[in-house]
Amino acid sequence: MSKIVWVTGASSGIGEALVYKYFKAGDKLIISGRNRDELFRVKANCQNSFNVHVLAFDLNDTSSLPNKAFEAIKIFGKIDVLVNSGGVSQRSLALETDLDTEQRIMNTNFWGTTILSKAVLPLMIENGGGHIVCISSLVGKFGTPLRSAYAASKHALHGYFDSLRAEVYDKNVTITLVCPGFIKTNVSINALTANGRLQGTMDDAQANGMSAETCATEIMKAIGAKKEEVYIGGKEKKAVLLKRFFPNVFSKKIRTAKVV
Repeated sequence: MSKIVWVTGASSGIGEALVYKYFKAGDKLIISGRNRDELFRVKANCQNSFNVHVLAFDLNDTSSLPNKAFEAIKIFGKIDVLVNSGGVSQRSLALETDLDTEQRIMNTNFWGTTILSKAVLPLMIENGGGHIVCISSLVGKFGTPLRSAYAASKHALHGYFDSLRAEVYDKNVTITLVCPGFIKTNVSINALTANGRLQGTMDDAQANGMSAETCATEIMKAIGAKKEEVYIGGKEKKAVLLKRFFPNVFSKKIRTAKVV
C-alpha cells in the first residue's frame, strides 16, 4: 500500500536521493526546499510525476511553517511519513560566528524540524500512526571544531525527539534519528561561515565520503526496520563509541582531527 511521504531538503543530496527511492517504491510525495527550480528538476526526474507535488519554502522562516504544514496536509489529506532532511551546516569558529548566523542554523536545523513535526503529529495520531524521520548527524552525538552551532542544533534534535518518542510510544508513531557522517553532497559547499556567507567549496572529507544514494539506501533500511537511531558513514562512525567509552581520548583527538 502506497504511503504519503513529505521530504524536506528534497532539492539535493540525501533528501533528493530519498525522493527517488520513495517514488520507485510507489509512494506519493510532497517535496520541499528553498529552491523551487531545483525541486521541479527533481520532480521531472520522476517519471509519471503527477504523484510528486512541489511545496517550496525556507525552513529559516519559522513563522510561515505551520501554514506550510497545513498546505502539505491538504495535498493528499494526510502525511504518513515526514522526512526532515532540510538543514544547513557551518564552517566557522565559535568566537568569530555572529549571532544571526547561529540563529539561522538553529532555526533551520532544529526549529524548522520541530515545528513541522509538531504540525503533522496530531493528524498522524488521528489516522492511527505515522513515522517521523530526522536527518541529524554524527555531530549530533559529539562536537567538533568549526561546527559549534551546527552541533548544538543536532544535539537539540536528539534531546527533543528522544523525549517526544517516549511521549507518543503508545500512539503508533515511530521516530527515527539518522546520523550520517561524511556523505558526498553539497552540504559543505552550502555551509555558513562566520558572517553567514556560504563557504562555496567542498571539504576533502565530504568529497571522499559515501554517496548520497548509498546513504539513502541505508536510511530506507533503518526506516523499514523502525530503528530509533542509526549511524551511517565510514570509519568516522567509530567516534561515537570513542566519545562514549573513552571521552578523554576523544577530546584530545578531536582537537586536531581533520574535519574539513
